[in-house]
Amino acid sequence: MKLTVKDKDFLERLRRLLEEKELKIELKEDGLKRFVLRKNYGDKVEKGFGMTRQGIRWRFHHLAEIYISSLEVIYFLESNFGTELRPMALEIARERVTLRRKASSRAFFDAYRRQNGENVSEEERARLTSDSPS
Repeated sequence: MKLTVKDKDFLERLRRLLEEKELKIELKEDGLKRFVLRKNYGDKVEKGFGMTRQGIRWRFHHLAEIYISSLEVIYFLESNFGTELRPMALEIARERVTLRRKASSRAFFDAYRRQNGENVSEEERARLTSDSPS
């Protein structure tokens, strides 16, 4: 699974609230172990996330599952192949993150099709129409 833009925004807000001690993450052990968010889900937290308490819990659970599932895959791969692949995988991951950051920081220019007849010379119009199938 890949993180969405909403997931990334949520994690940034969560980090900020964890640093401000508004929320904390704990391990709950009542049968199956799992992560839970603790502290008060007051209006400040709801406004900080821009979603309801249920939405906050759902998104947190969703991201915790992605994190744990990723570690399960890593555990399985490393138990079968050893840790020799880890440095190479980290190098690939760093490169992808760098490329993604570069792509998102570039300005996107609007590309649009020229309207029929606008700023087209007769020569170019003849070439365009002669190349198109009839």
